[in-house]
Amino acid sequence: MHTPHSNGANTQAKTSPAHPTPSRIAFLGGFPPRLCGIATFTHDLCEAVAHAAPATMCFAGAVNDQAKAYPYPPRVRFELAQQDLHSYRSAADFLNFSNADALCIQHEFGIYGGPAGSHLLALLKEVRMPVITTLHTILSQPDANQRLVMDELIGRSDRLVVMAAKGRDILRETYAAPADKIAIIPHGIPDMPLRDSESYKAQFGVAGRAVLLTFGLLGPGKGIEHAIQALPAIVARHPNVVYLILGATHPHLVATEGESYRLSLKRLAEDLGVKAHVIFHKDFVSLDDLKEFIGATDVYVTPYLNEAQITSGTLAYVFGAGKAVVSTPYWHAQEILKDGCGTLVPFRDPPAIAEGVCQFLDNPEVLRETQIRAHAIGRDWIWPAVAKCYLDCFEDACSEHRAAPRAAFADWTLASRPNDLPMQKLDHVLRMSDGTGIFQHATFTVPNFHEGYSIDDNARAFILCILLDQVGAQPKEDQQLDRIATSYLAFLTAAFNPDTNRFRNFMSHGRQWLEDSGSEDSHGRALWALGTGAGRSRNTGQQKLSRALFDGGLPIVESFSSPRAWTFALLGVHEYLRRFPDQPEVLAARTALTTKLIDLWHGFATTDWPWFELSVTYDNARLCQALILSGRHMPHPEALDIGLTALRWLVALQTTPEDHFRPIGSDGFYHKNGKRANYDQQPVEAQAMVSASLEAFTATGDDLWSREAKRAFEWFLGRNDRGQALYDSSSGGCRDGLHHDRLSENQGAESTLAFHLALAEMKAADHALTAPTGLI
Repeated sequence: MHTPHSNGANTQAKTSPAHPTPSRIAFLGGFPPRLCGIATFTHDLCEAVAHAAPATMCFAGAVNDQAKAYPYPPRVRFELAQQDLHSYRSAADFLNFSNADALCIQHEFGIYGGPAGSHLLALLKEVRMPVITTLHTILSQPDANQRLVMDELIGRSDRLVVMAAKGRDILRETYAAPADKIAIIPHGIPDMPLRDSESYKAQFGVAGRAVLLTFGLLGPGKGIEHAIQALPAIVARHPNVVYLILGATHPHLVATEGESYRLSLKRLAEDLGVKAHVIFHKDFVSLDDLKEFIGATDVYVTPYLNEAQITSGTLAYVFGAGKAVVSTPYWHAQEILKDGCGTLVPFRDPPAIAEGVCQFLDNPEVLRETQIRAHAIGRDWIWPAVAKCYLDCFEDACSEHRAAPRAAFADWTLASRPNDLPMQKLDHVLRMSDGTGIFQHATFTVPNFHEGYSIDDNARAFILCILLDQVGAQPKEDQQLDRIATSYLAFLTAAFNPDTNRFRNFMSHGRQWLEDSGSEDSHGRALWALGTGAGRSRNTGQQKLSRALFDGGLPIVESFSSPRAWTFALLGVHEYLRRFPDQPEVLAARTALTTKLIDLWHGFATTDWPWFELSVTYDNARLCQALILSGRHMPHPEALDIGLTALRWLVALQTTPEDHFRPIGSDGFYHKNGKRANYDQQPVEAQAMVSASLEAFTATGDDLWSREAKRAFEWFLGRNDRGQALYDSSSGGCRDGLHHDRLSENQGAESTLAFHLALAEMKAADHALTAPTGLI
C-alpha cells in the first residue's frame, strides 16, 4: 500500500493473528434509492464485503428520512425511522435475534434522530454483537451535545474506522479515543482504467473541449460560485473549456429552499458571460453514468468551503480514477493532494482556482504525469482492497469482543427498557387548527366553530410544537410543525394588548376579541408558552418574537393574586432561562414567584393537609412542578422540599387501591374536611402529574417518580376507573373527560393537547434514559 497517500498507513488498529471471518455482518446507514453520500457508501461497502467474502451473509439496515418507504432492494432486511426512538430499539432486537456477528455503522450526525443524532445510542446500548463504526464526520470543535454523543459512541464501539490520518489525530487529541480502537481505511472507489479523456467526451457533446468537473449533491457549502467566478480568467486562456456541474440539489435543501442555490449559480454564469461554458446536469446519476462523466474529465475542481471536512467520497472517486484535482484545502484534500499529487488553493479565491486550473491546461505533460500518479495511488482504494481491510477489522473486533464482551449489557435487559409508547399521531391537532390558531372545542371529532379560539389552547399548542421539534415528530407531521407553530405564535402575538400589557383570551370564529383582558391564569399560560419559545425554539424568528412578548408580559404577573398564574409564569421563566440565563429582570421574577408559592404553602399547609390552598382544584401538580424546578435551578432547598412533599401527598391522594391514577374530579373538586369529587376526571390533571413526576425524577433520580409518571400517562390509555382509553388512536384526539358512567365523546383542543404534550414528555424522558447525561 502506498504509505503517504493511501489513508491506510495504519489500516488496522493493531496487528493480530488471523481470525475466522464473521458469518453474518450487518451494515447500518442510509441505503439507495435514498439520495445521499452515506447511502451510496453503505451500499458499496456492503456489496464489496459480500463479494470479498462470499460465504458471509451481508445484510443492511436503512435509516429512513421520510414517511413514505423507499423501494429498497432485498439486501435491506430492516428499516428504522430517523426520528422514532422506538424503531432504534426494534432494530436492536432484530439484530440480536438475527444473530449478527458484527454490526458496521456509518455515522454522521445528520442521519440519526435526536439531539446530535443521539437516538443511535438507544440501539448501541442493546445490541450484543461487536460494533465497528465508520466515522464520516469528526469534529475537532464539537458542541456540548455532539461531544456527549461522540464520547458515548466511542465507548460503545469496538472499532472506529476513519478515512484519513487527520481523523485519527482528532480522535486521539480531542476525544482521547484509545489508539488500539482506531483503524484507518480509505474511502472505497470503483476500479476505473486510466484512459485518455477524449474517448469519453463525444457522448456528452464536449469532444475536443477541456472539461472541468464538480459532482455531488449541491448546496451552498460546496462553494461552486467561486469556481464559476474563476471561469472568465480560465476561458480567456482556454476558450474551449467547459465546466460540468453534476448532481442533484440536496433533498433537504430542496424541501426548504427549492432550487434557489442552483438558480443563483446559473444567474452568476450568465452575469459573468460564461453561460456557454457551464453545463448543469441536475440528476443523481448511476455509478455507470458517473464513471463516464469522470472519464471525460480533465481537471476536477472541489471549491468546498469547510476546512473541517474529513472525508470526501467525490474527491476519492475522481483522484483514484486518475484525474488532476484543484481543491480548497479542507482536511481530506490536504492529505490526498500533498507531495505534488494535485493543487491546493485558498478558500473563496477565484483567481487562485483559475491559476490552478490553467497550470494543468497550460502544461499537458504536467497534467498527464499528475493523472498517472493519482491513478497509481488509487489502486489501494478500490473496493476489493478496502473490503479486505474491513474484513480484517471485523475479524479482530469479533475476536476481542468474544474474549472480553462489554460490561454495559449486564444490567440492560428487556425489563429495564424504557416504555413502549404510542406513535405521535397529530391528525386531530391539525384538524382542529386553521390559519388563525386552534379551535377550543369539538363536537365529537369535528371542530366547533361557534366556540372560537382561546389563548390557553394556542399556548398549549405552541408548546407542543416546540417539544415535538426537539423529540422528533413523525416525518409527515414534522413538515407541518413550523407552519402550525407560526399560526399559534401569531395568535399569541395578536392577543397581547400593549395598552394594558395583558393578553386577551377568547376570540370568536370571526376573529373578534371577546374581552380586553383575559384571566390571570390565561396570561400566565401565555407566558409559559412564550418562555418555551424563547428558551427552546430552533426557529430564530419564533425565538425572537417569543422573547419580546415574554419581556412585555412578565412584569405585571407579580401583581396577580392567582397561584396558578404565578405557577404558569414561573414555568415560563424557567424555560426562558434555558437560553438566557443571565437576565436580571427574569431572575428577579423567578425569585419573587418562587417566594409567593412558598409563602402560600406556609399559610395553608398542615401535617394532615400539606397543600397550598384549602382546596385541591385544577392543574394541581403544576404548583409542585414549579417549585421543584426552582429548587433544582436556583438552587433553593426549601422550594425543592416543599415541591416534593406536596407532590407525594398528591400522588397518594390520586392513587386508587387498585393502583391506578384517579385525578381529583372537576365536579366539585376537593375541599379540606370535605368529600373529594372523583368525577369528572380531566386530561389536564393526568398531563400535569406526568410533567411534575418527570421533573421530580430529574431532581432526585428516584425511580418512584418515573413510575408515577407512567401510572398517570397510562390513565389516557385505559388504566383508569372505567378501564377505557381516552386517547383515540384512530383520530389522534383525546376525549374530553371521564364521567362516572361514560367517557365524553367530544375531543376538544385542551384534552387532545394534554395527551400529546404528555406523550412528548414521556418520549423525551425515554430518550434521556438512553442519551448521555447532560444532553440538551
